[in-house]
Amino acid sequence: MRKKTTFIMLSASGSPIKQATVSRTFLRFSGIFVAAITMLFGFVMYDYYNVKLELSSIRKAESDFSSQSDIIISQRKQIKIFADEINSLKSKLVDLNSFEKRLRIVANVEKPAEQDNLFGVGGSTPDDLDTRVPLTDKHNSLVREMHEQTSQLYFASINQKQGFESLLKHLEDQRNLLASTPAILPVNGWISSRFGYRISPFTGLREFHKGLDIATRIGTPVIATADGVVTFADRKGLLGKVIIIDHGHGIVTRYAHLQKMLKKRGESVKRGDTIALIGNSGRTTGSHLHYEVHLNGIPVNPEEYILNQGHYSLSANRLTRRD
Repeated sequence: MRKKTTFIMLSASGSPIKQATVSRTFLRFSGIFVAAITMLFGFVMYDYYNVKLELSSIRKAESDFSSQSDIIISQRKQIKIFADEINSLKSKLVDLNSFEKRLRIVANVEKPAEQDNLFGVGGSTPDDLDTRVPLTDKHNSLVREMHEQTSQLYFASINQKQGFESLLKHLEDQRNLLASTPAILPVNGWISSRFGYRISPFTGLREFHKGLDIATRIGTPVIATADGVVTFADRKGLLGKVIIIDHGHGIVTRYAHLQKMLKKRGESVKRGDTIALIGNSGRTTGSHLHYEVHLNGIPVNPEEYILNQGHYSLSANRLTRRD
């Protein structure tokens, strides 16, 4: 005989008592069924939760991937911009090199052999970087070429700097030499005696005249014909009061028969500075300036050094300004 279980159900409303009788086997199977349903529901909820987490992770990964893609695209754009800048910098360096060559032609200065080629001995100008690579493609090759050309541009810039420095030094030397060259007349007046052999006005004999005599009124200012340093300012025998200026580069000028000396020994002077006043000190036949130019200790013709001579007329032994 099967065992059964009776359930009595009471009602609070006073309804008749109800009872239900079920077998214990049915109860057992019902319990198992409910447990199975509960477990199944639990597994379903667990899978749902895991799926939801996975979806969340996938969405985050997609977002990160999209963000990384944007960053990569942005970086590749920057790479192309840098490549264009490298091309522009290279073009400017080549232009600077061409400009230096034109300057050297004008200044008649040869470039040192080791600096003759901007990109090194035997080197040629690198081709422009190709920036047409699609943003979706890898830029490894472009980056590698950029790295190589950056190194080349670095050495080219050093080469160009050395080229300009050597040219500047030469031009500065030339400027210093020009500033030290007695290139103007020391005073306006009449040429009473030129450089070379002449008949002495005192002895009547043939003698060598070492300078240029320029006659003018007493008190007329005498100017330095080039930059230099006064090495002598005193009386000197028959020349009377004399100022001697050392201009460097083996060039020395003398100014004799002065009335008054306005510069002292050791003073620096610039071309055009007033250094004395015309006089007739020493042995003279009248007020004039005796002007000499010495190169490495040897007297030379002062007229060969007067660059502004075109502004004067030397005819009839008179210096008259044309302009």
